[in-house]
Amino acid sequence: MRGGAKETDMTEPLTHHPGTPSAAPTLHEKRSIYVACLAAYNNGCLHGLWIDATSPDEIMESVRAMLAASPIPDAEEWAIHDYEGFEGANLSEYASFETVCELADFIEEHGELGAKVLAHFGDDLTEARAAFEEYAGEYLSAADFAEQLHEDTGTEIPESLRYYIDWQALARDMALNGEIMVFQTGFDEVHIFWSR
Repeated sequence: MRGGAKETDMTEPLTHHPGTPSAAPTLHEKRSIYVACLAAYNNGCLHGLWIDATSPDEIMESVRAMLAASPIPDAEEWAIHDYEGFEGANLSEYASFETVCELADFIEEHGELGAKVLAHFGDDLTEARAAFEEYAGEYLSAADFAEQLHEDTGTEIPESLRYYIDWQALARDMALNGEIMVFQTGFDEVHIFWSR
């Protein structure tokens, strides 16, 4: 099989289960989809293939080979029944292979943060890509961003007043006013984007 495809024979016990912690994808693994033969599925037989999201042509070639090997003669229809390595981003079971590959490339580039931004924009990949043009950076907290912003803009705050400023409240107000978007990806790991 081409494109890193792995055929699954559902009559034998699985040695790899995508839901187990040991099989959890990492940023270094390929994003992959499980494409199932719908003719087999509708006849009570699970027949499909895990395919790496490399290119639409390679995926389609693997799907054609999987359908040709179906236990149901003349199988033509398929659907994406599972996927892994997409950092929580959503894929429709009938997503085009172009969409699969574009999303795989986006997640490869931006990881978990990309998936969170994508979800924020309702899975609109165009909007999510555009948001990265307004990326302000990674900070320990949104409060650190607000404080750094005021320092960078040259706003002079007397040392005697510095401890009275609630930077967290200022950052929260900036987010509520739609000036910034805040995404937390870990402890002391906050990503700030300027709103467009």
